Formats: sequence, C-alpha cells, structure tokens
Amino acid sequence: MKRHFRGHYVVTADENGWSDSTNGDLLRLAEDAGFDLLISSDQNIAYQQNLAGRKIALIILNSNHWDEVQNGLAPISQAVSDAVEGSFAFIEVRPPLRKTSR
Repeated sequence: MKRHFRGHYVVTADENGWSDSTNGDLLRLAEDAGFDLLISSDQNIAYQQNLAGRKIALIILNSNHWDEVQNGLAPISQAVSDAVEGSFAFIEVRPPLRKTSR
C-alpha cells in the first residue's frame, strides 16, 4: 500500500519490529512513535480496545488480501483523508469481479 499513499509516511508493524505486539501494545507503540493513523485488518481490535482518548485514528479493513485491498483503494484513501484524532472507520473491501467464460 505504500506506493498508493505517497505524501504519507507509511511503515508496517513488521518494519518497526512490532509484528508480535498485541493490539493494545500496537496502538500504544504507534501513538508513542507519533503516528496519526493505524490501518489493520484485525477486525477485533475495535472491540478489544477502548479508542476513547486515543490520539491515533484507526481504519479497519475486512481483508488483508492484496487483490481485495487494491480493489478498495478509493474508499481507503477517502478514510485516510477523513481520519481525525481518535476516529474509527471500517472499510469493507471486496474481491475484484471475475470474468466468467461461457
């Protein structure tokens, strides 16, 4: 997704050494590092974590499969633009339409 969000500083949890972090720790680590937004496909994070008082915005995708995420880049981009401190957005990305042969 990095190449689709030029003008934003984008890193993965893995690149920061956070891939083994629990959701609460990941939110705290990202906030402490100065990140404004976290995009995740972990749909439980919004239910497991209290977002009240958080400085970081959260966008949850229903999938982490690239063909589906790529198909949903427009609504993801809009959610990134609309994100404000402590906000939450759920984006349902769908698989691309498959051509059927007749």
